[in-house]
Amino acid sequence: MAAILLIEDDPLVRRGLQIALGRHGHDVRTAETGEDGLREFHAGPPDLVVLDLMLPGVDGIEVCRRIRAAGEIPVIMLTARGDDFDVVEGLAAGADDYVVKPAQPTVLDARIRAVLRRSAGVPDGVRVHGDLSVDTTALTVSLHGKPVTLTPTELRLLLTLSRAPGRVFSRQQLLEEVWEHDYLGDSRLVDNCVQRLRAKIEANAAAPRYVQTVRGFGYRFGPV
Repeated sequence: MAAILLIEDDPLVRRGLQIALGRHGHDVRTAETGEDGLREFHAGPPDLVVLDLMLPGVDGIEVCRRIRAAGEIPVIMLTARGDDFDVVEGLAAGADDYVVKPAQPTVLDARIRAVLRRSAGVPDGVRVHGDLSVDTTALTVSLHGKPVTLTPTELRLLLTLSRAPGRVFSRQQLLEEVWEHDYLGDSRLVDNCVQRLRAKIEANAAAPRYVQTVRGFGYRFGPV
């Protein structure tokens, strides 16, 4: 059972998802505004936040930024539109995944469980790549001997790429392995996560040493 914080201003959607996710075994707290959601978050951080993008007052983008600044709790966005700008903004703010409303409870539950599995990591030892060290047992990353804080999704992406330096992963392969999306998914999830990861581990994100773009194909790790 996961402790979920659901921040959603529509009372019918909020109550419906609370009941449905409860039936899937989750313990769901709710909030109807961004301000209330942040208070609930700081009162007792959950395992995961489900966050409506269109909130009155402090909107979902700003709530996501503040949650991400406070720690590495996973965030799944709910958006009423498939609007490219809103989705990209949410992902850039640090969201791990998104679901377009009306959200089917079974789909949302599957996304929640996938994100939480990513948070658990894949332990198998320590990988050292130049100045970058990835401890897949302790699930820690260091650069030049200093710790680097990654979100669960950023860590999972790094673990996936670094396990096979030089191998090119297509965006669809990364969606399937990192996000566990077994359909033709949204490559923006991958591209935005790569950008955030590069900002944390690359000396020059415009000329990456570790997470490299292979134009027309996808991404590879190194060679360092």
